[in-house]
Amino acid sequence: MRLKNKVIFLILGIILIAGVFTYYFNNEKLTSQKKTQVISKNQEKKIPQENKKKRNKPREFQNTQLIYNDKSIPVLMYHSIDYEKNNELRVPKEQFRQQMKYLKDNGYTTLTLDEFYNFLINNKPVPLKSIIVTLDDGYKDNYINAYKILKEFGFNATVFVITSTIDKDGSYLTSSELKEMDQNGFDVESHTVNHDKLNELTYEKQYRTLKDSRECIEKILNKQVKYIAYPFGKFNNYTQKATVDAGYIMAFTTNSGWANKGQGTYKLNRVYISANHDINEFIRRITNAKYNLN
Repeated sequence: MRLKNKVIFLILGIILIAGVFTYYFNNEKLTSQKKTQVISKNQEKKIPQENKKKRNKPREFQNTQLIYNDKSIPVLMYHSIDYEKNNELRVPKEQFRQQMKYLKDNGYTTLTLDEFYNFLINNKPVPLKSIIVTLDDGYKDNYINAYKILKEFGFNATVFVITSTIDKDGSYLTSSELKEMDQNGFDVESHTVNHDKLNELTYEKQYRTLKDSRECIEKILNKQVKYIAYPFGKFNNYTQKATVDAGYIMAFTTNSGWANKGQGTYKLNRVYISANHDINEFIRRITNAKYNLN
């Protein structure tokens, strides 16, 4: 009888030990899985940072004639690249291509806004024939027409987008189009939320539309937005403070002429290009800063 009890106790002991071992093993396995999941999630969070695409960095220009920031540079201002009768804001794509071909054939370098900022503020030299291409509003044809032509010639450009139009209207750019353009030589920057006339707004309202539009683009593209073009070129005494407070370091107007450091970084001129300008007028506007560019 005693032997039988000993056997029973031995079996119960083995079962108890096996249960404890199984519980411990499973618990360790679960803990390990949780740790792996946490590590995996942390890695996933890091992936966008680690695998961020290399955006266009300011180039070090060599083996060419250079200029410094005592000179002016033409900043071209386009809007729509398409045809519409009697609408001078819509430059036909054939006309736009002719202009870009002229730039390519004549040795022009299209600067990014980062490069232009470094030129103005840090006196980083740029090629003698430097030029900047900007497009206002963010029309769909900027993607369909301008983007294709600019890629053909290997040019950089900047599109200033009205953020309330993104993904809302077939006439304007979508988030996916902006992402693609941003990854291929286009700099996407702000043109306020609703194409607001800043000179008619209080400081608080200016600050809000400037800040909201910047944050909208940053959320879509996961990049810092630093530049803006004032809608209609309008601004008032509050605008520069609102622009600085909203996080921008450079701003463009519609004032006619080439841009230079004497204008400051928040009231920069641009060279308006319309459908009414033939190739000779285009050449005149980009080759002599002294001409009246109205």
